[in-house]
Amino acid sequence: MRVLVIGPGYIGFQLAANLVQRGHEVSALRRTAQKKSDLRRVGVQPLQSDITEPGSLQRLPRNWDWVINCVSSSRGTVDEYRKVYLDGTRNLLSWLSKSPPRKFVYTSSTGVYGQNDGSVVTESSPTVPESETGKVLVETENMLLLAAREKQFPAVILRVSGIYGPGRAYWLKKFMEDEGAIDNPGERIINMVHREDVVGAIVAALEKGQGGEIYNVTDNEPVSQRDLAIWVGQRPGKPLPKDSKLQTPNFKETPNPRLQTGSRPSSETGESERAGRKRVATSKRVSNARLKTELGYEFKHPTFREGFAAILS
Repeated sequence: MRVLVIGPGYIGFQLAANLVQRGHEVSALRRTAQKKSDLRRVGVQPLQSDITEPGSLQRLPRNWDWVINCVSSSRGTVDEYRKVYLDGTRNLLSWLSKSPPRKFVYTSSTGVYGQNDGSVVTESSPTVPESETGKVLVETENMLLLAAREKQFPAVILRVSGIYGPGRAYWLKKFMEDEGAIDNPGERIINMVHREDVVGAIVAALEKGQGGEIYNVTDNEPVSQRDLAIWVGQRPGKPLPKDSKLQTPNFKETPNPRLQTGSRPSSETGESERAGRKRVATSKRVSNARLKTELGYEFKHPTFREGFAAILS
């Protein structure tokens, strides 16, 4: 397949490299000339264009089999979200209209769900986020779903929860360093997914997903802040918190250097980085049943335990 990955960042770069290993011809689109050598090193052809500028897209090659839009906003303002996600996706739809791909995958966020009562949410649950940036994401999704219904555009939407992995382990880092503030009594539910499983889910959507469908991408076990703090406290050499219901572990040892790399992404606050910089803490249990049953995806890191253990090891 001829594949175009738009936004080869934390997820997109690994996705592009994975697709090359699977034998596909892969190009990656960035708005700047950065990381060209890194992309070429893993067999990916770098392209430069800005999806927020429609004219620049016209200079790109056409006739892609698969297109994946996993861009992220470098700023968290509503205007930036609208420019990058809504307007950018609209520009892509217009550019691809003359030669539609076989599959178009868009990585959205579980931040579109505004539930705060600890309930289970599925792809059919209401999407009424409180944040203005979350509303932009809903608007972007609706635009793609409309194109799928009216023009048979093969858009598949993946709603991704809080991403962690090498260089990004916000909750683990905070609790290991005794900086993790939890909401009393720590019952807020967090939904997370390892980077490897985000990449795996995208590949599954490309191979088996149906246009106009939505799939939640999150691991098998939503976890409360309290239970997460207790698990971290039970790691070898770490004491349990004195009051596991209200406090985080009291860790004063030298920080693990594996947890120092990378900036604090908003994806590690419990939602995907698409949820916006303005923190709106929700509490819900996002279901991944459809991803597993319809696309047959099997998680490499089924819960935070396997994922965090791999980082700590």
